Formats: sequence, C-alpha cells, structure tokens
Amino acid sequence: MSYLVQQIATEVIRSTSRDNRADAALREVLKQTRNLAPFDATEVSKTVFLYYRWHIWLRDERGGVEGKMRLALRLAERFRANPASVPMAELRAKAVPAWTGEQMDVSDDWLRSLQREPKLWLRVKRGQAAAMLDKLPGTHVGPTFPEALVYEGETDLFKTPEFHAGEFEIQDISSQAVGVICDPKPGETWWDACAGEGGKLLHLSDFMQNKGLIWASDRAAWRLQKLKRRTARAKVFNYRAELWDGGAKLPTKTKFDGVLVDAPCSGVGTWQRNPHARWTTDLKDVLELSAVQKRLLTNVAASVKSGGKLIYSVCTLTRAETTEVAELFTASHPEFEPMVLPAEKISRALTSAATLTIWPHDLSGNGMFVAAWRRKK
Repeated sequence: MSYLVQQIATEVIRSTSRDNRADAALREVLKQTRNLAPFDATEVSKTVFLYYRWHIWLRDERGGVEGKMRLALRLAERFRANPASVPMAELRAKAVPAWTGEQMDVSDDWLRSLQREPKLWLRVKRGQAAAMLDKLPGTHVGPTFPEALVYEGETDLFKTPEFHAGEFEIQDISSQAVGVICDPKPGETWWDACAGEGGKLLHLSDFMQNKGLIWASDRAAWRLQKLKRRTARAKVFNYRAELWDGGAKLPTKTKFDGVLVDAPCSGVGTWQRNPHARWTTDLKDVLELSAVQKRLLTNVAASVKSGGKLIYSVCTLTRAETTEVAELFTASHPEFEPMVLPAEKISRALTSAATLTIWPHDLSGNGMFVAAWRRKK
C-alpha cells in the first residue's frame, strides 16, 4: 500500500458514518482527488472495503486508522491463502451483526464468501460476448449465461470506447439473473416499478430488442435523470419514465404483460461488495422495508394483465423481506398463481422452484431473492 493510497483511504474512512456510507464517501473523495491514476483509485477502494470487511477484528488495534488498515491487509492476505486460518466460530462472532442469526440462515459458506473480494461482472448486449472478449483484455466468460462476463483487468472501464458506445454495462451477475427470469419478449409492455438508475431496465430492453414499451418509475427524480443518461448511452429508446412514490395512486392505467418490482431492501445480499453496510443496517431497517415491499406488491398487482407476470426481486436474504413477503402475497392474492422460476437458465448450481434464493457463494455475486407469479386467465 503506497503512502498516497493510505492517505486517501484514511480520508474516506474518517468521513464515513451511518448516514454517509463508505461507498458514497469513496465516490465523493475520489471525485475531488485530481490526477489520481486508475490503479491507485482501485487500490483506495479495495483498502477501504477491506477495512470494513475486517472491521470488528480491528477494534483493539493501535496506531489509528493507518495501523488498522495495515492489519486488515494482513488478515485478508492470510484468509486468501488459507480460509481455515480464521476459525468458523470467529467468523460467526465478528463477520456479521448478531441480529442476522434471527432473520436468516447464517451458513458457513455465506460467512466465508463475505470475507472474499467480490468479482466484477459485466453484461454485454446479446450475441456480443465473443466480440467483447477480443476488445477488452482481462475479460472472460463466467460459468453462467453467455452475456455475463467477469472482468479482471486494470483498465478504467468507464473510459473505454466500448463503454461509451453502450456495448456493455457493469452489472452484478445476480442482478442479471433477474432479467433472465423476467424474459420479456419484443413488442410486449412492461413496467419496471422501482427502476432506480436503470440497470435492470437496460437488460429488459435488450431482451425486447428495443421494441415494445417499458414504463420506468421511481420515487427519486435524480435517479430517473441518471437513467436518462444511461439509456442514451446504451441507445435504449423503448421506455418512458414517470415519478411514482410507491403509493396506491399509480402513474398509469396501462395493463402490462409484465411488472418487475425490484424493491428497496436492506441490501444484506450486497455485504460482500459493500461491507460497511453490515455495521449501518439494523433489524429496524429490515422490518420497515418489509412493510414497504408488501405495499408495493399489493399496489402494482392490479396493473398486471390476464396471463401477465409479476416479478419480485430484492438483493437481501432476510426472511422478513423474502419468503415472508412472497408467502403473504400468494395467500392474499388468489388471482395470481406462483410461477416456477427457470433456474437452469441461470446456473446448474440452482434449482427451479416457485422462489429462488441466490447466495453470494452460488454465483460469486450478490445475494438475491426472486419470486414470480402469473395472473390467472
């Protein structure tokens, strides 16, 4: 770790708090740091996330933030060389907050996965994977569907001509799996009800070959502005965006072939990629978001046409936000029947069922839960 990397990483860590999470603080500090080489920026990011990945182990270390960062690097190197060097009892006590044991299955595999650095996944447009492998050194095909590529190079992806031409997106493998499950067809009408900055919308549009129509809604205007920029770069034109607060008053009376509710959640499934969130998320957040998720599904249900699909996805793994939400919706909406999800389209490691839980160690990506229903004809 160079002195420059150490200084910038220290600035980021000192600026974090519950309300200013590490990923946001990192973006802000790096934006203000001029003439920083891409390699150094990557090292700063890795150092900050390592610090929070081993956060509890560092509490008694002296030497300030700098000393704790050096210890985190040593712990990570030791774990990378031999995962058994950290006993499972120690991982259970230190890797995640205590409340997780009440809310989800805390397996050995999940705990080990949290202490590893995550893979960087790209999604290329359909049929373009082979060409991207030639264009972008450090890219290789992952063990799932062909458009999902793993990137291990050192080039700043945001500065590549392929990125500016919209030839690929940086999108986690589990997020891509949601698009595969939706499987929209050209000419259909879909609603991405919690579209955010548009990652999944771009994937839906690729399946639809830019034909048909996708409604995109979000409660935050700034997210829809980012979506507008992303769709322009990706040359996605078959959508329209509207503000929607998630309430009973819907942004349109349209009946859809499919509705995707990629709901706001606690983000437990992203704890490998964003370890600071382990220490800023609590049980109160989980329960409040569970209530929001249930309302969202109920509010959008009437917008699904006869024979249409309703897809629910969250990048979390707590029962309150996953199976409990799905079971309540199934019990209270007899006009819908659960769909068997085509897990075999995603990976042989997954089993087709009415709901799908993707753990980080399944696909080397984020944790994700998906449930799907079809409105009865």
